[in-house]
Amino acid sequence: GQGQDGRTVECLSPQMKHVAAYLLAQLGGNASPSAADVTSILDSVGVEPDSEKLEKLLGSLEGKDLVEVLAAGKAKMAAMPSGGGGGGGGGGG
Repeated sequence: GQGQDGRTVECLSPQMKHVAAYLLAQLGGNASPSAADVTSILDSVGVEPDSEKLEKLLGSLEGKDLVEVLAAGKAKMAAMPSGGGGGGGGGGG
């Protein structure tokens, strides 16, 4: 779908939309955004929140610093094998 300003907002997964709204609330000065805070932000751009995923996210973040959680996730991602294929051999002449 499109947000109220006409821009497409489907580039993020539903879970990431919740995380983005949570971060926006924190940037706005709310140290511990509630489900209602996140829902309000999502509603403002025409995104339907998934209450089950939102509650799960908020439960997993309770008492934690989101920046630290994201940094830990980034470290885990860096440790995962990327699975890229090897390059092709050079052609002989």
